Amino acid sequence: MTTPTAPSLARPVGARLRVPAGARHRMRRAGVAALTLALAAPLIAGLARDVGAGPAGWLATGLFAVNTLWVAFGGATALLGAAAAAPARRPEAPAPRGGRVAILWLLCDEDPAPLARAAARLRADLDRTALGPRADIFVLSDSAAEREAAERRALAPLLAAGRVHYRRRAERRGRKPGNIADWARAHGADYEQMAVLDADSRMSAARLGALVARLDHAPEVGLVQAGMRLLPGRSRLGRALRLSGRLGGPVATAGLAAWSGPAGNYWGHNAVIRMAAYRAARRLPRLPGRAPLGGALLSHDFVEAALIRRAGWAVEIAPESRGSHEDAPQTLAAFHRRDRRWCQGNLQHARLLALPGLDAASRVHLASGVMSYLAAPVWLALVALFASGAAPAPGLWAVGGVLALLAVPKAAALAPWLVRARRGRARRVALRAAAAEAALSTLIAPLLLVRQTGAVLAVLSRRDCGWKGPARAGPALPAGAPEAASGAALAALALGAGGVAAWWLAPLVLPLLAAPALLRWLEAA
Repeated sequence: MTTPTAPSLARPVGARLRVPAGARHRMRRAGVAALTLALAAPLIAGLARDVGAGPAGWLATGLFAVNTLWVAFGGATALLGAAAAAPARRPEAPAPRGGRVAILWLLCDEDPAPLARAAARLRADLDRTALGPRADIFVLSDSAAEREAAERRALAPLLAAGRVHYRRRAERRGRKPGNIADWARAHGADYEQMAVLDADSRMSAARLGALVARLDHAPEVGLVQAGMRLLPGRSRLGRALRLSGRLGGPVATAGLAAWSGPAGNYWGHNAVIRMAAYRAARRLPRLPGRAPLGGALLSHDFVEAALIRRAGWAVEIAPESRGSHEDAPQTLAAFHRRDRRWCQGNLQHARLLALPGLDAASRVHLASGVMSYLAAPVWLALVALFASGAAPAPGLWAVGGVLALLAVPKAAALAPWLVRARRGRARRVALRAAAAEAALSTLIAPLLLVRQTGAVLAVLSRRDCGWKGPARAGPALPAGAPEAASGAALAALALGAGGVAAWWLAPLVLPLLAAPALLRWLEAA
């Protein structure tokens, strides 16, 4: 969506009649809020008692309260999702009907060959469905000029047969939203809906047809976001991410859809948008000041969903993930590059929390994105306070309580799998998969904690990461060295304070110290 030359932060004039959240969704939101408090309050009160009064104790309690409420909110959402994901007979989806649909595949300096193969499969798949005659595929490239020839070669058979349309922009203004906006100005009037896919997105014709049919039969809905699964991993890290998403994704997405109702969210791809809703909310705010916290928005999707909702349209999350896929980074270096960009974009959203006219649920989505990155430095600050002896170290009950709270989403994710498993062997497979996921996430979490803390500090120190540009020049450190140095620093801090905190620091410090070897193991095929 296009970025205006001046800020556009006022509530729009003449918006559609708002589609209200029904009583069921209001009850679910109240239930999630109450459950969040019920899960978090005993831990916060207990820690406040342990650390006592005084500046360090108050600081530790405040930091602990922020992150404990955040983790409890995730647990409450997952529990709601587990209930919503219980086996039930679903009504058959209506057939798509209506105007033309554009499928926009966004490409920016990625390898075009996998996209070309996916586009060929999707075009053939579409032609076997009722959606086929309505749908056109556009490949919209923002790649560098020297890549155009390779992209045209990869797409040549499809272009020659008129199966897809291709365009590379000469001027890459406005990043991905600007790419879509340029297409919309040229072709948007010819289409009723558009499906947005990234270069690594994959969707089946059946899944696209179900999303299109939802918009066809629900004129109040402006956007439907599909649940997603990760494509098979090509490294241990990729397989670990896929396993984690496969186990935890369904209940998290179902819970999010259950409480957000008509004020759902958008993740930038694998979604279908009504063109009328897009036009009503296509002008993204431009934040005052310069990047990284000002200027054009780096993460556009959450904001687009909030603006479409503000314009009066319903934004829905369709949790079903079958037929909807995306790829995941296969190395931690690639993961960190993407995560650094997301960190900067999400932290910008803190400046939009008070945007006039937003639905309360939209504000929660924006705040959740901010907290997903602020949580890392908050945890690390807490660890430093306790390890150094500045605040009394928590007792066994506090550490156990936090671990139990972190396990709530995992238990909620496992429950539907055990319910659906009709045989003992299937249950054993589910339990083994859950145990493997818990072990892998325990090893990976400390590495992400350090890197996300660094990303937050980089943004706060005004270092702009840009948009899919070349990596910034810097000292060539061995892989895993920053993590290992962080682990050594924490261990030295604890030992210097008498080693009182050493026993509960071990799950954090040991993976950090082993990071160089752990990275090689994770990135192996």
